[in-house]
Amino acid sequence: MNHHPPEAILPEVVVNKDPVCGMTVSADSSYRHLYEGENYRFCSAKCLAKFQAAPENYLHPHLAPPKGVPAAAVYTCPMHPEVVRSEPGDCPICGMALEPRNAPAADSAELNDMIRRFWISAVLALPVFILAMATDLFPQLLPESVSMPALQWIEFMLATPAVLWAGWPIFQRGWASVANRSLNMFTLIALGVGVAWSYSVVAMLLPGIFPPAMRSMMDTVPVYFEAAAVIMALVLLGQVMELRARSQTSAAIKLLLGLAPQTARIVRSPHPNPPPQRTPLSNSLPQAGERTNEKGNLESLGEGAIESLREFLNNSNEEDIPLELVQPGDVLRVRPGEKVPVDGVVLEGTSSLDESMVTGESIPVEKTTGARLIGATVNGTGSLLMRAERVGADTLLAQIVHMVSEAQRSRAPIQRLADVMAGYFVPVVMGVALATLAVWGLYGPEPRLAHAIVNAVAVLIIACPCALGLATPMSIMVGTGRGALAGVLIKNAEALETLERVDTLVVDKTGTLTEGKPKLTSIVPLTGFDADEVLRLAASLERASEHPLAAAIVSGAQEKALQLANVAEFRSYTGKGVAGVVEGRVVALGNLKLFEELNIVTGELPLRADALRADGQTVMLLAIDGKAAGLIGVADPVKESTAEAIRALHDEGVQVIMLTGDNRITAEAVARKLGIDRVEAEVLPEQKSAIVKQLQAQGHFVAMAGDGINDAPALAQAQVGIAMGTGTDVAMESAGVTLVKGDLRGIVRAVRLSRATMKNIRQNLFFAFIYNVLGIPIAAGVLYPWFGLLLSPIIAAAAMSFSSVSVIGNALRLRRADL
Repeated sequence: MNHHPPEAILPEVVVNKDPVCGMTVSADSSYRHLYEGENYRFCSAKCLAKFQAAPENYLHPHLAPPKGVPAAAVYTCPMHPEVVRSEPGDCPICGMALEPRNAPAADSAELNDMIRRFWISAVLALPVFILAMATDLFPQLLPESVSMPALQWIEFMLATPAVLWAGWPIFQRGWASVANRSLNMFTLIALGVGVAWSYSVVAMLLPGIFPPAMRSMMDTVPVYFEAAAVIMALVLLGQVMELRARSQTSAAIKLLLGLAPQTARIVRSPHPNPPPQRTPLSNSLPQAGERTNEKGNLESLGEGAIESLREFLNNSNEEDIPLELVQPGDVLRVRPGEKVPVDGVVLEGTSSLDESMVTGESIPVEKTTGARLIGATVNGTGSLLMRAERVGADTLLAQIVHMVSEAQRSRAPIQRLADVMAGYFVPVVMGVALATLAVWGLYGPEPRLAHAIVNAVAVLIIACPCALGLATPMSIMVGTGRGALAGVLIKNAEALETLERVDTLVVDKTGTLTEGKPKLTSIVPLTGFDADEVLRLAASLERASEHPLAAAIVSGAQEKALQLANVAEFRSYTGKGVAGVVEGRVVALGNLKLFEELNIVTGELPLRADALRADGQTVMLLAIDGKAAGLIGVADPVKESTAEAIRALHDEGVQVIMLTGDNRITAEAVARKLGIDRVEAEVLPEQKSAIVKQLQAQGHFVAMAGDGINDAPALAQAQVGIAMGTGTDVAMESAGVTLVKGDLRGIVRAVRLSRATMKNIRQNLFFAFIYNVLGIPIAAGVLYPWFGLLLSPIIAAAAMSFSSVSVIGNALRLRRADL
């Protein structure tokens, strides 16, 4: 494989177009490769290496594998991230369906199946429950022609499919937890419901084996089909709610992926054989990582680059291609209003780009030759020619998607608290039930077997985890409802669990602490000039400008009802400002560089400008007829509620750290006003997430509040992400909490809600277990030798039901929580 083959062996067929990047290459290029009888030339060693690695991908792109698809999919359990498999299946620990790690999950077949099972179980359980309640409480309402055995058979036929078919996944997971020695909630549920149903079937079919005291006058034994059916329906409802919440976690990733355009407009030359003396365009232009000069414009690239670029454009055509076919080095056109397809650098043109969907900063950014472009940002009114540099998984947007995905999978659900308790509780209950069966079977009064079975069943029924299964979901449901009334939307239970322990709040400045929209804040006229006149002339000039802050100045003038004038001889000085003639007066507005170019004496303007900048404002200098006239200050104002919210957070023991992409002077000015504990300025999106990780490594429980796409990785990385309701959809999907009004005081309410809810959950767990702890020994017959007291399964079921009522009643108290 020789880069410089001797001329004598060169084939006759010569291709002068780089097949990798599409650039026209000079005949004397030193980067060559012979493939299938054709001698291909390349613009650089990088393109040559890519071609040598996979030539068919560039000669026949339709045969190339699509970009962004991993070579091997990886599946993991949402409840147990340590479980990783190379193919779909069920988690060996909990039995849940594994989900793809490298891509957002499609509509869940497991969710659809669980919804179907829930509705069938609910429809069947309702009449069983009504029949059982009517039999126990209002027997006079039942027709005399309907016997008790007949009613039991009706209950059996309705409850059996509700328990065995609808609840089959629950039994599978319960068995898996036993087989894998990882006892959890499914173990308890499968055991309790299974015993209740099995006992009822035996009691219905073989009532004679039970003691006479347990049989009614119709020679029937009480059954618990309604308990089994209702419990299973409630458990399935909880599973539907959990699966639906899990399916929504991938919504943020889908929204992020949807930001990128579907196509890119590539610029190609139709002439494969340019004059040999032409310099390859990609060799003339600065590559990634190289520096342009201070001006950063087209002339800074040198005369060779200018000539090559102009000749390239004069002999080129444009076409739209799918985004996945864009290669590094491709020359792309970005028209006004279009999205930038991939990360790259500007070759020609000037425009303002809205980068708020990535950076979160509301002020558009001016771009000219040599400036870096971020994929998925929106071009303004100018047309740009760009060179693609990072495509596919290498773009900033793809990296943000990856970070959000990884952070979302790194958290454990709140239900693990109950699982841990169940891990100890289940073997104890089973041991007590077996011991009860053995002791009564060996030493109990006659009929020993019947007493042994009845008491063992009573132990298992009173230990049925109905209340334990309700303890967490009921508090979460009521708590989230209470939060919604207070403008705090809770996306998942994990947020409520961890908000209680948060000691550090990381906030993005723009749109979180501030309004997110620049406004006119200062007009400083020099002696001899009127403030309204200064603003009127500046706004008249900016009305013809595409400057990112022009709209704020024009809006400020309109709010003062100032009459704006037309502009003549308008000129824009890239990176410096604008100038023009307004009502016969020459007006210039911009920075110090503009004044230097126009030879205007600045006087005291720089000192006054520094004072405004120290207050967090962006300052523009105004000159009228060649004389310094005043200053115009624009800033993103702080929300009125922010200071109060930060004081309240400090009262709750939470320190506040501000992260922003703004310059340090502006950031520190805002922090001083608000009493913020720490400032991190000029940070990039990936750095925000890294700072959150650093705080977590130091032992802090971190909540992150933000509103932009650039905040999404940090929102997902933090123990709790808090999004402003006024922000982007991606930020809201990445966060566990959304504040409807974008009011920072909502974070205080969210913290208080979390603490109230977690306290309520602990109380519920106490109520769920106290009846078990007190009732199990009685059900086992501990008091029988002294008092002759046995706990029948009916009383056991009543105690089980009363524990559920206690849990529900306690959870409902959250509706009156003071936030």
